[in-house]
Amino acid sequence: MITSPFTAICVQRDDWWVGWIEEIPGVNAQERTKPELLVSLKEILTEALAFNREDARAAAGQNYTEEPLAV
Repeated sequence: MITSPFTAICVQRDDWWVGWIEEIPGVNAQERTKPELLVSLKEILTEALAFNREDARAAAGQNYTEEPLAV
């Protein structure tokens, strides 16, 4: 499995910490503490990447290749 760094944007709003992953739309969370927020963001990011991977492979059909890309 290829791992990449992602950027978590975190901001405290009143009694809550709110955050999202800069590179992946829709990956966001809200927790009472910053450490809890980071755990939630990692879990949600992991789930989103797995879902996107499954969706992409299903859309490709049978005869496809996977090529790693770095930017």
